[in-house]
Amino acid sequence: MARPSCFSSYMVILTLAFLVIFTSHSSAKLSTNFYSKSCPKVFGVVKSVVQSAVSKERRMGASLVRLFFHDCFVKGCDGSILLEDTSSFTGEQTARPNNNSVRGFNVVAKIKSRVEKVCPGVVSCADIVAIAARDSTVILGGPFWNVKLGRRDSKTASLSAANSGVIPPPTSTLSNLINRFKSKGLSVKDMVALSGSHTIGQARCTSFRARIYNETNIDSSFATTRQKNCPFPGPKGDNKLAPLDVQTPTAFDNKYYKNLISQKGLLHSDQVLFNGGSTDSLVRTYSRNPKTFRSDFVTAMIKMGDIDPLTGSQGEIRKICSKRN
Repeated sequence: MARPSCFSSYMVILTLAFLVIFTSHSSAKLSTNFYSKSCPKVFGVVKSVVQSAVSKERRMGASLVRLFFHDCFVKGCDGSILLEDTSSFTGEQTARPNNNSVRGFNVVAKIKSRVEKVCPGVVSCADIVAIAARDSTVILGGPFWNVKLGRRDSKTASLSAANSGVIPPPTSTLSNLINRFKSKGLSVKDMVALSGSHTIGQARCTSFRARIYNETNIDSSFATTRQKNCPFPGPKGDNKLAPLDVQTPTAFDNKYYKNLISQKGLLHSDQVLFNGGSTDSLVRTYSRNPKTFRSDFVTAMIKMGDIDPLTGSQGEIRKICSKRN
């Protein structure tokens, strides 16, 4: 007679275990309406600060998109890149891909300060970075998308992970790019579409010097023009800037892909997308069809925002983005 009792107890335990697993999995999902009740004003605050920053310096829009990318690729979209070094803590800002390169920290800090006045202790810095990247894209003429939210902020950062090559360097080969993005759950199409964010922004001479002096798959007049402001050898001129998109450097459009077809990609990692390899056809498609590019870019940005977020009770909601609570 004890057997049915044991069996029913076992079934109850199994059901409860299933519910716990299912509930924890559900709560881990990001949502576009995460702040609809707790902080509905967050979008207006972020947009206002980003609009002001981009109106003062168009390049800042590109920098905020890049900040999101560099945050997500190192241990997920968790705001870890925002943490500054202290005497007892080393963050990611001095890592090779970030040092003297990643920008926009001051804009994020300003947004956070204003959001805290409206909804204290509610909105994460990781989510602010995600919204700011979307708003920057839109302000510069790119597509709009509903940002999935609910990320929490990391209490840690990893200099070694940021230095490990997970963020593809400007010298990357096509296979390196494909593999780096694949390791983050992003397809070849996602990679080529996200590379289109180089339709805005600028790069430092040190990141393209080797290309403009040594490579042959480059338009000669384009190379000559870039050499005027990027002397060889370095380190003189290392920090001189050039637009990633020679045609419309402050407008989000599909000219980046047209540049690649004309062999006017600024970085080696740009031109490898159109150099007789497997991604040539995608570059051609995006160069001819801006709607397809915009649609695929949105899909890829949403997927990138899903990389290993901290949710639920993980991490924290920082009061100041550059410091752990």
